[in-house]
Amino acid sequence: MRNTLLFVFFLSMVTMGVAQEISLTGTVKDSLDVGVDMANVIAINTETKGLESYGITNHAGLYKLKLKSGFQYTVKVSYLGFKTESFTFTATDADAIKDIVMQEQASQLDEVEVTYEMPVSVKGDTIVYDTDAFVSGTEKKLKDVLENLPGIEINDDGQIEVEGKTVSKVMVEGKDFFDGDTKLAVENIPANALSKVEVLRNFNEVSQMKGLTNDDDNVALNIRLKEGKKNFWFGELTAGFGPDDRYLAHPKLFYYSPKYSINIITDLNNLGEVPFTRNDYRNFTGGFRNINSRGGSSITTGADGLGLSTAQNNRANDIDTKFAAANFSYAPTETLDLSGFGIYSYTGTLMKSQRNTTYIASNDVENATTNTDQTVHLGLAKFSARYKPNANFQLDYDALLKQSDDNEEVDVLSISTITDEISEVKKQRPLAVNQNLNLYYTLNEKNIFAVEAQHLYQDEDPFYEAIRSEFAFADIFPVDENQNLYNINQSKNVITNKVDAKVDYYRVLGSKSNLNLTLGTTQSHQNFNSNIFQILDNEDTLDMTDDEFGNDVTFNVSDLYLGLHYKVIAGIFTFNPGVTLHQFNVKNEQLATVVEDNLTSLLPDL
Repeated sequence: MRNTLLFVFFLSMVTMGVAQEISLTGTVKDSLDVGVDMANVIAINTETKGLESYGITNHAGLYKLKLKSGFQYTVKVSYLGFKTESFTFTATDADAIKDIVMQEQASQLDEVEVTYEMPVSVKGDTIVYDTDAFVSGTEKKLKDVLENLPGIEINDDGQIEVEGKTVSKVMVEGKDFFDGDTKLAVENIPANALSKVEVLRNFNEVSQMKGLTNDDDNVALNIRLKEGKKNFWFGELTAGFGPDDRYLAHPKLFYYSPKYSINIITDLNNLGEVPFTRNDYRNFTGGFRNINSRGGSSITTGADGLGLSTAQNNRANDIDTKFAAANFSYAPTETLDLSGFGIYSYTGTLMKSQRNTTYIASNDVENATTNTDQTVHLGLAKFSARYKPNANFQLDYDALLKQSDDNEEVDVLSISTITDEISEVKKQRPLAVNQNLNLYYTLNEKNIFAVEAQHLYQDEDPFYEAIRSEFAFADIFPVDENQNLYNINQSKNVITNKVDAKVDYYRVLGSKSNLNLTLGTTQSHQNFNSNIFQILDNEDTLDMTDDEFGNDVTFNVSDLYLGLHYKVIAGIFTFNPGVTLHQFNVKNEQLATVVEDNLTSLLPDL
């Protein structure tokens, strides 16, 4: 549809060619044949004198550089305590391997010469990228910059990955940017606003808990802005209009200061570009996690949805989208931080498909046309508050609201004697509210307490309606056959209440070991109701009251647990053995029948 646009206005537009890339890999070792971890490896174009590629060795000393074929490079390898090694490499059309052996630096240096400012620095668990060293000036979004940084990738779902681990949080100047999703950040933050990208490994939002829990898979990104982008409104606009009333408008506005920040993102178009899909909505966690993922039971509450067909722009006749999102942070005092966001998305989709079927037995031919009209409204809102009067106390509260309004109408027009015309309606308005309250208190350097509680309320109401002139199951369903049309409906309602709560006590035994005592509970309660009914020609309702056509279920799960774990770090290994005592109770009430199970279990883990 883009080809139909006669006029498109962009604040910036770039067209560039991409040269073929090859990989230069190898191992960096010391004189004892041991791999050197976190060594810097850079490739400088000998013609332009510019930095072409950069890499950091992993724990085994392996490195990887992406280079453009047909150019000559000076490759330099450096690490504190070793002499800098360098060699000349000419990139051909094939990947290459080059191993390097580093020699220890003499104990006394007569002269130090700085030949190139390293674009990456490593400070403990933090990797800092100077983005100016990795951009050519043609990058438009954060996504374009991140794809140039070694060790960082954007996966097929638009999420950021660092060394194979998914980034769970993106911050700008230390402030959350739509917590719970990284796709909005990579697709909307302007590339020309970036100064540095900080990768925070082993990330923990609570300073008191760092090192006590297992944070190996926790990775966050913090974006540092250029000085001209602070205390100043900045943004960009993309807009266009063309024949057939095609349009697009994509304004974005940002403001950052030490005290507060505001981010506004909008997108309106009917070109088939969906900025926020239903899959994005389902995956948007809001930063909430299962607090009982270790020690307690990870009880997943059952969900009931309609399974609406996902809109595909290559199959749709028309897709109309409207998207708006706002994110804020505000620090009224030095001890209190407030933040939150609101997201609204509308997608209207019209689809049409045709099917021709030939039945071999009768030689009948069926021509069927299916028209689908789908509208989806998605809404999210989050509010967070953090109170931290001193280094020994922190109180967090979060509330996340998710609600959607989905409607799909499908009409099947059949030209044959085999089937009749069918009309289907699917609609639902599910609602979920998730609240989280956490308290962390450090009594002294040896004794730390943590209290965490989470409540989930979920209300789902999928509804299905099918209207047709013929009904093949009249002998199974007690329908009224004296009707012009068969209007059969099924309604469901699933209400979930789930509480997770636990108290942790940590006894710090040393810089690399601690004991953890946990007392907690998980309480899950679900009500499920469903019924099938017929709407008659006069709009009256005929309920099907037999047990086969309705259900009323109450399902309860209870877990009380007490756990003890010991954590110790030995070299590159972290051991965390423990044992947890559980008292389970499961109770199911259905059709006047009660089934209850109790189980006491002692479960070790490592």
